[in-house]
Amino acid sequence: MKQLLNTLYINTPGRYLSLEGETIVVSQDGKTIFQLPLHNIGGIVSFGYTGASPALMGECARRNISLCFMSAHGNFLAGVTGEVNGNVLLRREQYRFADDPEKCTDIAKSMITAKLFNSRSVLERAKRDYPERLDTASISERSENIKQSISLVRAAADNAEIRGIEGKAAVMYFDVFDELILRQKRDFFFHGRNRRPPLDNVNALLSFSYSLLARLCSSALSSVGLDPYVGFLHTDRPGRASLALDMMEELRAVFADRFVLTLINKKILSESDFDTKENGAVFLTEDGRKTFFKAWQEKQSEQIKHPFLGEKLEWGMLPFVQAQLLARYIRGDTDAYAPFLWK
Repeated sequence: MKQLLNTLYINTPGRYLSLEGETIVVSQDGKTIFQLPLHNIGGIVSFGYTGASPALMGECARRNISLCFMSAHGNFLAGVTGEVNGNVLLRREQYRFADDPEKCTDIAKSMITAKLFNSRSVLERAKRDYPERLDTASISERSENIKQSISLVRAAADNAEIRGIEGKAAVMYFDVFDELILRQKRDFFFHGRNRRPPLDNVNALLSFSYSLLARLCSSALSSVGLDPYVGFLHTDRPGRASLALDMMEELRAVFADRFVLTLINKKILSESDFDTKENGAVFLTEDGRKTFFKAWQEKQSEQIKHPFLGEKLEWGMLPFVQAQLLARYIRGDTDAYAPFLWK
């Protein structure tokens, strides 16, 4: 099993990354801020328009340490990758699957079934934990409708039908998402999904979490030799990691959405951690991102028991495990892809 290593988040503008021996050096205005050994770092994510030395980029590629550059608001800009893992036969088989509508639909059914199952689990868990504080009747109604949508997905004829069912189920799920926000209601409310840019604090957190989860899924797929840009549900588009988005679907509710609710309901973040731009766009401040990253690291280190493997693992390892299970199916080692079903 791959070991969960730390991810280094560079959040302050103007910081430069370089290599010194076996360590990464973070400096600003020519002065060293801190150094870290490379051997316990699994990834580096740099926000804003900081730079990195060619020597560091080369060493990260050699060690298979993911290095990606994001805008200050979490949009992916570029990444450094080394030699592709796995063998070419796996990727050739992946491309054959992607060209086969029936195989694409089989995998899409598994992933979207898991997404709906997990979304429903989030609602049912909230009902169980806070029966006196929630409109349980409304949540129960949406939960039952999502349960019926799972049956429709399993019977769907093609990806277009799956996308239609999933879209309607997502509307039902988000219809009651505001109910799950139990504290700081004046500053944190959800009246519908909006993005590019997000227009309120909750959507800002959801978009930021989804961006990080997508990068995690992309790294996981690359680590097992799959091409993260060739998906089975999301169509091919230049620059879009379609397979990473496919895999992220089953993890959105249990990984990202619950994390956002924790940040709000435990008052880890507050209104002061957000900045509203002139166009109405809402983003985390620099201090807000620091708090977010600390909590994100802690979330990844929490352990769960994988329902299919029956083994304990960290949340941060979950995308890597699912990538391995997908690779096994594509290679023909298993009869079907086993999605993650959270209970």
